[in-house]
Amino acid sequence: MDHDDIQQNAKPAPEEIEELLKDDEDSTPEPPPQAENRQADDPAPAKSPEERGLEFLYDVPLQISVEVGRSKILLKDLLMMGEGYIVELDKMAGEPLDLYVNSKLIAKGEAVMVGDKFGIRLTDVVSPSSRVEQLG
Repeated sequence: MDHDDIQQNAKPAPEEIEELLKDDEDSTPEPPPQAENRQADDPAPAKSPEERGLEFLYDVPLQISVEVGRSKILLKDLLMMGEGYIVELDKMAGEPLDLYVNSKLIAKGEAVMVGDKFGIRLTDVVSPSSRVEQLG
């Protein structure tokens, strides 16, 4: 197997992802009838790509971050920072926060308090087709 084959197999085509998303939304898979008769120590039969849906991705950990704003500063200003130092951000107060998943913009929202912690209430979510396009 050469490097090109590995690259092609490492990332599914956008059409395949869209099809899997559509299939996953349309139906929830039922266990095959033979699954009830299988012994606990028997391995599960391998599913073809058409049968497996997106369940195999559900346990993949994702890095989520919320961006309040950005700023560029000089190194000398960074070295002078201390308690009480204020960094001016490029967003105005009241503008929506950006929610990123694995460094890809997924939604915008507003800050909320959940008990003693901050949270984000989503107000604008990027469409699934746009999210799929960002993958490629």
